[in-house]
Amino acid sequence: MSQYKYDFLKIELNFPEFEFRLEEIDGKLSIFDSLRKKNLILTPEEWVRQHMIAFLIEYYNYPKSLISLERGHKYNQLQKRSDILVLNRSGNPFLLIECKAPEIELTQKTVEQVSVYNQTISAPFVGISNGIRHLFLSYDIKGKLYKQIAEIPQFDS
Repeated sequence: MSQYKYDFLKIELNFPEFEFRLEEIDGKLSIFDSLRKKNLILTPEEWVRQHMIAFLIEYYNYPKSLISLERGHKYNQLQKRSDILVLNRSGNPFLLIECKAPEIELTQKTVEQVSVYNQTISAPFVGISNGIRHLFLSYDIKGKLYKQIAEIPQFDS
């Protein structure tokens, strides 16, 4: 597919290049999700999510089997879905990531969104990405404080 009718595909993301299986189904562009083993409608947020997943697996050696996508959880009686949750080898939360469309600015509000989700998950690391900018934080559970970190946390192998 050399010509895209989707403008967000023309935006250069801050990731290495990855090969994705894109396909037009019923007039809508879809992307094959290698973790869920199915085609998903390609939205700007999904484009960023698929890049982040590939980046975690190929460059940081995160195990595919410990990555959970769009996992539901409750917060204040509301059902919420986190974009990417990586578990450690014991099955406990390790890294929670929220993905935004490239045109969405990463602001205090987006940081608050991921930190609200993390109140029920308690992952020691959280991240937010719009594909252009990536922000990662470590979470001190005792002090209930977030501190920005320079890069994606290394997965304990």
